[in-house]
Amino acid sequence: MPAKLQSIDAYLAGVPADERAALQRLRAVIRATVPQAQECISYGVPAFKQGRVLVGFGATARHCALYLFSGETVAAHADELAGYDTSKGTIRFRANAPLPEDLVRRLVLARVAENEAR
Repeated sequence: MPAKLQSIDAYLAGVPADERAALQRLRAVIRATVPQAQECISYGVPAFKQGRVLVGFGATARHCALYLFSGETVAAHADELAGYDTSKGTIRFRANAPLPEDLVRRLVLARVAENEAR
């Protein structure tokens, strides 16, 4: 059984180069959008929390993903996400076709608002 991840850097070190580059860009956009949020590992993936977990990201053998941990946020942005493979709380994308930065910012800010409303 693999050792428990201790940091986002450790997670990224184990990801193939093309996925790593896409996830590093995603990480930078999230960090710039919510600079006060703390990086952590949540549910086994890199994440950002601000009181509660806001968003996470990761890679599998077939895709990269932005985890919103919220079906409400995904549903509220369904029109903008129409071209992506989504499920409750998750948006999947290819490393060579990353999510647009402005979309990521809107999704992250929506999660901040959702968490603050709770």
